[in-house]
Parts: sequence; structure tokens; C-alpha cells
Amino acid sequence: MLDASTAAPTCRVVRPDATYAGKQGLNYFVGISAEQVGASGLCMHLLHFPPGTRANAHLHEQHETAIYVISGATDMWYGQELEQHLTVQAGEYLYIPAGMPHLPYNPYPTEAVAIIARTDPNEQESVRLLPELEQRVALP
Repeated sequence: MLDASTAAPTCRVVRPDATYAGKQGLNYFVGISAEQVGASGLCMHLLHFPPGTRANAHLHEQHETAIYVISGATDMWYGQELEQHLTVQAGEYLYIPAGMPHLPYNPYPTEAVAIIARTDPNEQESVRLLPELEQRVALP
């Protein structure tokens, strides 16, 4: 881990060979963040989304999210009451505005792999779990 308070900003290579458990209920590969490289305005990491798994309902306060799906597909419930639904597939981007409740899940028989970027350099800092929305959606 980088001590951003004492290190001068510089170019860094980060290998995604370690994972961490996010509040969202998924495991992420380490990537670009304040904690890893001293980033001040963004984070970016790799997600392997196994078949049959799901995240916890959550939102990212005051931070936007952009996702590019490298392989596979995932579904997502979103909206103030998780009343809307979409599917994102390999080769597609997904934008999630700041403060948007969402619950992604993988109902497919294959793993999905995605790159996730967020305007929160401290990736987990703005995550707010929404357990009150968990029962609003039908998941496989």
C-alpha cells in the first residue's frame, strides 16, 4: 500500500494479483486507487463476476461509475426502488450516475469479467448499502 501523504505522485504499474472484499458483497482485484497509487480523483479495478452471484443493493454517494464488460454478461436492477432492469454484455459500457441505487447479479452459466472505474479514489468510501431494497427484486 502507498502512503499517499509522503509519496510524490509518479507513474506506477499495478498488477491485479491480489483481491479485496467490497462492501457490495463481491471480490475485486486491486487496481488504481488512492490506497494503491495515491490517486486523487478516480479508482479502477477488475471484477470477475462468477455465475449465480450477486452484489448487495447499494449506491455510491456523489460518485459516478463506468463499467466495460470484457466477457460474459450481467444483469442489474436499478432505480430508487430497484424498479428498473437492464442487461450489459461483453463489448458494452454501463454508466451508473452518482447516488443511483443498484443491484448487479450474474444469472448466466459463465463468469463475467469487467473493468470498473469510479470517480471515488477511495473505492469503498462512498459505498452505502441499502438492505431495505433487497426484498424488492426477484433474483434467481
